Parts: sequence; structure tokens; C-alpha cells
Amino acid sequence: MKTYVITGATSGIGRALLEEFSKDGKVFAGYRNYKYEQELSAMKNVIPFFIDMEKPYTITGAAEFITANTNKIDTLINAAGCVAAGPVENMQISKIRRQFEVNTFAQLEFTQKLLKVLTGGRIINISSMASFGVFPFVAPYCASKRAMDILFNSLEMEMQGRVKVISIKPGVIATPLWGKSIELNKDSIEFDNAYRREMELLADNARRNGKEGLPVSKVVKVIKLADLAEMPKSSYTVGKDAMMAQLLSKLPQDLINNFIKYGMKKKFG
Repeated sequence: MKTYVITGATSGIGRALLEEFSKDGKVFAGYRNYKYEQELSAMKNVIPFFIDMEKPYTITGAAEFITANTNKIDTLINAAGCVAAGPVENMQISKIRRQFEVNTFAQLEFTQKLLKVLTGGRIINISSMASFGVFPFVAPYCASKRAMDILFNSLEMEMQGRVKVISIKPGVIATPLWGKSIELNKDSIEFDNAYRREMELLADNARRNGKEGLPVSKVVKVIKLADLAEMPKSSYTVGKDAMMAQLLSKLPQDLINNFIKYGMKKKFG
């Protein structure tokens, strides 16, 4: 029986992975809202643990709890995350810092504290096509995912094979993340008069993505393949939109900028 640790295990991709891997493995399932504790405790092969990516003391506590209850982790899946949206021109720096805290720094700190029981195991990060960095008005999200990919890639190289790091870069997936992002960014959507049209269209797009994106099962299938593969790739792109973003990222930056500006002019006027 393999042992997994999954953060963000109460919704979206994290929840789907929990349900899949707990069929045959033991799963430490991370939750932030206490209302999920009893539900997770009742699941077969699931050991819940509390973690809030904005509170460092809970990261330490979660790692201590896990290492006290197992001496071996086969796969750590960092699935927790959030989206900060708005124009960089007037976005509060505190909001950008929070984005990096949740999506980058907390993920790395939690991983560092588990490395002593992860030797020989795998780290699977739920990154995003946003890591390719071509999406206006969600720049903090793009940057935080790209930073996470770079830091973890360096971690693997520096440890020289003692862990394997895998980045999963999905495109638009139908998960509750989109609805949560609207609530999280109400300040920009409702009160940014300089970019009101852009923010309203961004919110409409998020609502549509939550309904029309690829099913979560597509991402779960890829992650299962990466987990079982004898020699997994360092990065997996999921969805046609993510593949297009990857191709676009290989063009010269000026060409990318002009392409995006033209698209924004057509969409926003």
C-alpha cells in the first residue's frame, strides 16, 4: 500500500485525487476548513490533517503530524492554491504577497519539512498553463505558478535524484476554484473603475470556465500515469488550451506581447 500526502484535498482536483488514491493507498488529506474533518475521517484509508497555507505554524504542525505517523511517503501532491486577479497597475502589494505565500512559499516550506520521509519518492505539483505566463489580469497567479515550477525543478536537480519532481500544467478545468476566485477578487471586480469592463468580463469568463472546462477526471488520469510511470516526465500539459499556451510561450516576447495586446483590443475595446 502506497502512502500519499495531498493538500487541498476537500475540493476540485485535490478531492478527486483523494478519492482515487484512497482506493488502494493510504492518504494523508489536507483540509483548511474544519467542517471537512469528520467527513474525511470517515473515509477508508484516509487520515485528515489541518493545514492553512497562509499560516506557517499550521504547516509545521501538519508536517510534524505526518512524520509522526509514517516513516515513508511515496508521493506528495501539492494541490492547494488560490487565484489573485486584477490589474497590476493598482493591485495591492499585500494581495500579491498572499498569492505567492499560498501558491509558492507555503508549498515549498511544507515540502522541505517532509523531505526526510520523501527520499526516493515523488513530488507532484498542480501547476497551471498560467505558468507559461501569457495571461493579463491574473499576473500574480501566473508568476506564482512559474516561481513554484522553477524552485521545485531546482530542488530536484540539487538533490540529484533523491526525489522526483513532476509539474502538472492543466488548462481550464471545471472546478470550484473559479467560483472561489470571483469571491476572493470582489474588490477588483466591483470597485476598480479604471478597469471595470475588463474585470466584469474576467468574472464572466471565470463563471463559464467553472461549468465548461475540462472534467477533473482528465487531470486525475494524467497524474495517475505520472505516479505509476517508471520514468515520468518532469512536466505534463493537460488540455488543448494549455498546449497552445505552451507553444505560444516559445515565441519571442515582443511577438507574444503584440499578440496578446491585439486580442485584448478585440475583446475589451
